Amino acid sequence: MKSIVKKTFATLLLLAMVACGGKAEKQSKEMAQADSPASSLEIEKPQLTFGFIKLTDMAPLAIAKEKGFFEDEGLFVSVEAQSNWKNVLDRVIDGQLDGSHMLSGQPIAAGAGFGRQAELVTPFSMDLNGNGITVSNDVWSKMKPNVPKGANGKPAHPIKADALKPVISEYKNSGKPFKMGMVFPVSTHNYEIRYWLAAAGIHPGMYTADNVQGQIDAEVLLSVTPPPQMPATLEAGTIYGYCVGEPWNQQAVFKGIGVPVTTNYDIWKNNPEKVFVMTKKFVDENPNTAIAVTKALIRAGKWLDEPENRPEAVKILSMPQYVGADEVVLANSMTGTFEFEKGDKRSMPDFNVFYKYNATYPFYSDGVWFLTQMRRWGQIPEAKPADWYDQTIKDIYRPDIWKKAAELLVAEGHIPASDIPVTDGYKPATSDFIDGNTYDAKDPIGYINSFEIGNKDNSSL
Repeated sequence: MKSIVKKTFATLLLLAMVACGGKAEKQSKEMAQADSPASSLEIEKPQLTFGFIKLTDMAPLAIAKEKGFFEDEGLFVSVEAQSNWKNVLDRVIDGQLDGSHMLSGQPIAAGAGFGRQAELVTPFSMDLNGNGITVSNDVWSKMKPNVPKGANGKPAHPIKADALKPVISEYKNSGKPFKMGMVFPVSTHNYEIRYWLAAAGIHPGMYTADNVQGQIDAEVLLSVTPPPQMPATLEAGTIYGYCVGEPWNQQAVFKGIGVPVTTNYDIWKNNPEKVFVMTKKFVDENPNTAIAVTKALIRAGKWLDEPENRPEAVKILSMPQYVGADEVVLANSMTGTFEFEKGDKRSMPDFNVFYKYNATYPFYSDGVWFLTQMRRWGQIPEAKPADWYDQTIKDIYRPDIWKKAAELLVAEGHIPASDIPVTDGYKPATSDFIDGNTYDAKDPIGYINSFEIGNKDNSSL
């Protein structure tokens, strides 16, 4: 039965390609030349439903669907927007979604003991960079005199939180706690805004069993706001700034209600952002389906990082069933620029990276960084030995699935063999952080202990 379905689908696909003209003819030739190893994958579950939050970095899912990359793998995929990150997590764990666009920290926390527990895996990293920290116009007017100017008279970047420190003191002295938003307790955004603040000596608060808001000793009170609601919450004065992904920083500029002051590219250059997540149970029961999904997403990432495709990507993402923001807002960051103050648009070709720099490969070292931050801020309440970090991440990040998918894509002629990294899963140590601190994923305890603010662990564990 499966082979009949597969043959019927292949016939329909070929007819559709012929009807589409020259481009389709070229694609059919490429498929014939490659002898289509994809056809040897027996897809266990062709009908799939994936979730996402309305953010620019869900793009690989939208592109894999709209450009037919899922269909090329014999997959019939529905892509559904979700209301918030908790809903995303719960629906994947409960099996209502087969997989989802997810915060990098979510599968890691689920396997490391913070929040809802589950066995989740990621075979695919969705993107690098893509976030920003925005403050209200009032806060920016008070920060700006503390920011050095460049030769052109405009603020010199990166802007450190040192410029915010006196503003926080001013609010405190007038009896107002300084409140900022982030999208979820285990989000990249939470760790990035904490990193940015703490690098300037501003305490962002600790988590304990009794304080799950993470506000112990906090000089800035961080709270959760769903990404699409960030601009409205800022405009209402409920928060004075936030860390979020695009297009919600550029939306603040567009609406004239706030100013992005830094991007996560400046906090940690080429940092990992979102991941695609499935349950371990789903992957164990549907191994070929997991490989096929990963293949389609890798192709989508590659398509997205070809600059000539970005305008089309912006049009697709602006559709209401995906991000639904105005094209002009999406284009501000998706086409290689980023606007800070209104009119201060700067070239940022790597603000959104979906494929280059091995962006799609799920490096263990990326995951270990999140574990170090969970421990630093008390979400992991007890000290762990160094080998715990390595063992824990290897149950969650699955480069073996990625590699099988990539090797099939090489055989089919979709990607060059040189795009498969030769790696043990760990990137070299890097000091590409806003404070110049060095991160070596193979020394997680030393890294945790290198910070002035946060937990300290015994290196002899």
